[in-house]
Amino acid sequence: MRARTGLLLVALMALGGGGLCGGCSGIAVREKLGYPKREQLVSRVEETRDAQESAKVQFASTLEELRSLTGADGGELEKTYSRLKRELDRSESRAETVRERIDSVERVGKALFKEWEAELDEYESASLRRASEAQMEATFERYEDLTRAMRRAEAKMEPVLAAFGDQVLFLKHNLNARAIASLDATVSELEGEIASLIADMEASIDEANAFIDAMTVAGG
Repeated sequence: MRARTGLLLVALMALGGGGLCGGCSGIAVREKLGYPKREQLVSRVEETRDAQESAKVQFASTLEELRSLTGADGGELEKTYSRLKRELDRSESRAETVRERIDSVERVGKALFKEWEAELDEYESASLRRASEAQMEATFERYEDLTRAMRRAEAKMEPVLAAFGDQVLFLKHNLNARAIASLDATVSELEGEIASLIADMEASIDEANAFIDAMTVAGG
């Protein structure tokens, strides 16, 4: 069991990376103010879930804006470009928020499991120690499922944003009816990509809800 626990922290380091402790001092400060790491982790997961919900809606909105532009007749092209640029900017902002929220989940997760493992050695009762270690490993497995789902959805945002960005830039440089017509092909390509992105975001949101429920039950 002890060897498995050591492997748990190795896996956590691989998930979180060596540079994720930049916010560890803030985690400690909040804990001293009566906000335990477990509660901090649940809160960060909730924030990430909400950010993914917002990003999901925004990406769908940007796609809908692209769809509406395919029927434009080439008039008022500056306004057409401006509308799409605003949608792109909002999508990029939502995506950045999601990335930051996932990083914050991993920072708190790393701190929580590191502390939990260290505190196992404080038990006098072998049976209680084993029970706590088993709970830690089960919680970590749920945490791994959650962060994998989050990162999988995150990875799909960048290609979609790049495709949006290319189209907006092309429209900026070619404010004519031909540029509007070119949106047809872009929309067809993006529909599948965004459907896949939204599916992964919904899976990540489901994982987040399951993790929150499990942590709430375990915490009493």
